[in-house]
Amino acid sequence: MSEGRTRTKAAKATLRSVALAARGAMPTEQRAVASAAIRRRLDALPELRGARAVLAYAAFGTEVDLDPWLRALLAAGAGVFLPWVEGPQLGITRVCDLEADLVPGWRGVREPRAIGRRPARPDRLDAVVTPGVAFDRSGRRLGYGGGHFDRLLSALRPQTPVIGVAFEVQIVDAVPTTSQDYPVNIVVTERAVYRGTLR
Repeated sequence: MSEGRTRTKAAKATLRSVALAARGAMPTEQRAVASAAIRRRLDALPELRGARAVLAYAAFGTEVDLDPWLRALLAAGAGVFLPWVEGPQLGITRVCDLEADLVPGWRGVREPRAIGRRPARPDRLDAVVTPGVAFDRSGRRLGYGGGHFDRLLSALRPQTPVIGVAFEVQIVDAVPTTSQDYPVNIVVTERAVYRGTLR
């Protein structure tokens, strides 16, 4: 590994620790209120209006809770797709019921259960809503370190909108990145919608 990549990896690890600590320090009630505000902002995004196939995630730990928003999409007849970890890759499949279709998977994250899941193609998605450990206002995203979402996002159609969601405490001045890191178009927090400049 080159010296530059080593420095970037170390900077990412430091930022990851700081951002996760900041998110974890938010009181439970504050996270719930902030999550609700983020869901309202998602509802107002023109990029999501009319989307019929949306990839999102099932919140884990202190992540932004999207479950009520996902249930509303399902009730409206939209196709909701969630990921599962398959080695270094993420598979995705359509789900119909967040309670019946999900089980604890990789690192305890809720994933679509293996029985009956049918892999879907990322290039058929209309939009993606992705979690992250930290974002900057330009659209750079720091994940958990496995590169799973970056590899999945690189398989999307070029014009597919990718929307990051995070609490405001996870927004930083600059996220260190490499060429393998996939930026997002938009970052939504409880306070603002940041439109990135990198995609």
